[in-house]
Amino acid sequence: MAVTSRLLTPPPSFRGHPISSSDKDNGASGGSSCDSSATGRVLMPSSLNLAVREAVPASLVLEKASPIALAKALKNEQELQARRKKASGLREAHVRDGVALTAFLSWLERAMEAGEAGGGGGVGWPLTEFTVAEKLDCFRKEQAGYVSLSFETISGYGPNGAVIHYAAQKETARDLGTDSLFLLDSGAQYTDGTTDVTRTVHFGSPTEHQRRCFTLVLKGHIALARAVFPEDTMGSKLDVLARLALWEAGLDYRHGTGHGVGAFLNVHEGPHGIHCRIRPDEQGIKIGMTTSNEPGYYEDGAFGLRIENVCICVEKMTQHNFAGKRSCTFETITMAPIQTKLIDVSLLTTQEREWLDDYHATVLATLGPLLKDNAEAFAYLVRETRPLEKSS
Repeated sequence: MAVTSRLLTPPPSFRGHPISSSDKDNGASGGSSCDSSATGRVLMPSSLNLAVREAVPASLVLEKASPIALAKALKNEQELQARRKKASGLREAHVRDGVALTAFLSWLERAMEAGEAGGGGGVGWPLTEFTVAEKLDCFRKEQAGYVSLSFETISGYGPNGAVIHYAAQKETARDLGTDSLFLLDSGAQYTDGTTDVTRTVHFGSPTEHQRRCFTLVLKGHIALARAVFPEDTMGSKLDVLARLALWEAGLDYRHGTGHGVGAFLNVHEGPHGIHCRIRPDEQGIKIGMTTSNEPGYYEDGAFGLRIENVCICVEKMTQHNFAGKRSCTFETITMAPIQTKLIDVSLLTTQEREWLDDYHATVLATLGPLLKDNAEAFAYLVRETRPLEKSS
């Protein structure tokens, strides 16, 4: 089957709409109609412009996702981490990113404490959403293979954290304080991988409501991270796992739960994803795909919170393989502590506590040797990865 690309002329019903030269350069119009006698097929994703879609005879249309996107989404061993001794690949990029993020969070906590005490922490005081985002970039630049940010950092304190795609500006950024939540969604491009991670922290004493909301989001995050499912399961079928704890409390969030992540490519990568809407050309999740796991909760005018890790879909050995399908689960490759003082442990099951303790043990074992020369960051890491105390 040939998949061809042609320059197309919009049908007469669309010719009343002006097309600029830039549109023509992008293939909206090329001055020639599609040759109906051609034997090839024209690949058209469901998101394609309607004018282009109607310019092609129906007999030539092949409506499905691009096989190129699928090939890109399936990471090979070299992209994931073929040679551990050379410390390259997606997993290692996330380790280095975790070193930067953990060192930054340690610095930020100390700077906030010093500033509140009147010392300023050796930096400009008060700290703002904008200045701390710039400081985080400085920590990442120290890591091997760093190239750039993978997207504009979302740094939102208090009510700004409830704006899902908030972008802090130097002139209007809020000061950080100790009475609300600080949401930090950030990532970087390294020569061997792309990162995307969100952590939410509190520099004072969180309210019972804030802790409850955070814990419900954490329960959803863990449910998705622990999921076992047949290969090619649609992300729209997994999405409910991340929302169920929130739904049971009458809460929800207005964004997708997961998106593919590139290997030194786009931070948002298809054709798969984890979302509540069923899409016409939705691609099932396959072994070797990456996805973010990022449930959240946002209270307009008050605060926002999100917990985001990047995962790899890996094979899971099960007792049976129904219909010959392999079973899958997720391997979390983001390495950074999740703030435990925001957790209401009484709301967690034994399995959920064990998952978080195991994750934190992995974070400590992975990042600890790399942070031992930074006494403050190492102490922060040890404290933030301690096992949860069982509620009475």
